[in-house]
Amino acid sequence: MRPHRVVVLALDGVVGLDLGTPAQVFGTARNADGESLYTITTCSVGGRPVRSTAGFQVLPDHGLEILAGADTIVLPGIHDGAPLTVGTVDPEIRAALRAAHERGARIMSICTGAFVLAAAGLLDGRPATTHWAYAARFRRFHPSVRLDPAVLFVDDGDLLTSAGVAAGLDLCLHVIRTDHGSGVANRTARRCVVPSWRDGGQAQYIERPLPELTATGTGRTREWIQARLHEPLTLAQMAGHASMSVRTFTRRFREETGLSPAQWLLRQRTEQARILLESTDLGVDQVARRSGFGTAAALRQQLHQRIGVPPSTYRRTFRAPSG
Repeated sequence: MRPHRVVVLALDGVVGLDLGTPAQVFGTARNADGESLYTITTCSVGGRPVRSTAGFQVLPDHGLEILAGADTIVLPGIHDGAPLTVGTVDPEIRAALRAAHERGARIMSICTGAFVLAAAGLLDGRPATTHWAYAARFRRFHPSVRLDPAVLFVDDGDLLTSAGVAAGLDLCLHVIRTDHGSGVANRTARRCVVPSWRDGGQAQYIERPLPELTATGTGRTREWIQARLHEPLTLAQMAGHASMSVRTFTRRFREETGLSPAQWLLRQRTEQARILLESTDLGVDQVARRSGFGTAAALRQQLHQRIGVPPSTYRRTFRAPSG
């Protein structure tokens, strides 16, 4: 069998890591006899040089015509250009991608490469993901796409998209696992010195700063709550501290935060638990009590629901090594 042909399409503003990831991961995949399972080539419009985000230019060996023979096409992330700034794509690129898709090529994107696929009209009505920091912009440009910014990648058969930066590694390994099984994927991951599979989604990497406190409305009560996350708090207690009725407090709270008091409290307790897991040696039971969840079981359930991983996995991922 001939190797599977992977073609990487580089556009101006290409992210250096995203550009190199497919060649590194797919290029490492071997069968039991040590034979390469994929060939990887890179192209651009007209084979012209493209600017990268790392201060160098890339000179691909091919133009868009090579897409006609690709089994898989990869769109790396970009940090500039029309797909990212205005939500459109060059008609020549659009036509080439749509022709490849119509003849049955598998097309995948890394990070903001999903903007290119969406601008080409390939993701309309379909599930996809991209870097969480660009989710709001993506939804504004492409409201018909079923965006899920909480996952590391989305496999929708012939169209696959990944979250930002290192999630491209996860997606490439997933494709190898799909094509050739876990044994080949695991060997490839070991050669690349990366995990074969990461638990959870990109929700665990999203920055969620505490909301700005104000001197009016419910701001002072939110500050009061944050100092008492470990205590059992009722809606009536919160409303009483704000000198409001429960109904008025709930309405004002939602107007100011976009969440109900219960939703907001749960989010703050989750953030507190994350901080304790990252910065202390406290056991999971103690973290649960200090963050207001009460029991380790409740904390595990909430972390798994919100960020997709249990406390132990989260701590291993984000705890700074001692010394």
